[in-house]
Amino acid sequence: MLELPKDIDEAIAQSRQATLAALADGLRRLQIELLFPELKVQPIAQKFIPALADTYAERLKVYFPDAGAAALARRDWGETPYVVRGMGEIKGKMQPEDEIFLFVEPSSVEVTQLEQMCQEAGARPVVLLLPRLENVATIGIGYAGRQLRERFLNTFESCYYIRPLEGAAIFRCYPSPWQVWLEKGDTYELISETPSKPMGDALEQILAKAIGGKIDTAAEGQKPQLKRRGFLSGLKSFFRALSQ
Repeated sequence: MLELPKDIDEAIAQSRQATLAALADGLRRLQIELLFPELKVQPIAQKFIPALADTYAERLKVYFPDAGAAALARRDWGETPYVVRGMGEIKGKMQPEDEIFLFVEPSSVEVTQLEQMCQEAGARPVVLLLPRLENVATIGIGYAGRQLRERFLNTFESCYYIRPLEGAAIFRCYPSPWQVWLEKGDTYELISETPSKPMGDALEQILAKAIGGKIDTAAEGQKPQLKRRGFLSGLKSFFRALSQ
């Protein structure tokens, strides 16, 4: 059984394997989500990209949200077989010979442009690495937000996902189902597997059943609060190590 990663390098390795497995199964809209604070995106991208570059080489195109971030990556990475550009750069325009596209940390600010570029990509694979697309303050709430999710955001499969809660974690590594892990002393115990992402009341019920208590209601994107002492110590160390 696949375990939670012990450090950030193991998480990246798992995400690479999950992405390649999903592509091999014919999935064409993928995202990798490591929902930890203060992650350094560029080093993660550099370690992740060989999973695609080894197969696609110059047929891979890598996009950063802006030209400045792309220029910094080119400076630090040196010569690469694939093109690294900002999403709005003329030199980064999609070409017929491009076979796969990787977008590094696209945010809700770029979501309209991202949707247009995905339409241009057509049937060619698009991978989002560490996307930040759920900022409702930017993309809007209510009908407009629902439309965006249904029309675009929900078309992406989370082939790799890990999100810390208070004393637990949500984890998915394709092709495995969605999992919820609970802290037990110095280790983590698998308490749930579901075919879809556990959210809202369903997530609360899973956690409450596992600890025999109640948790505070929390909206998606926030952290449910477990009513039990001692959970945070090991968890903080775990995710601090992942964030290094």
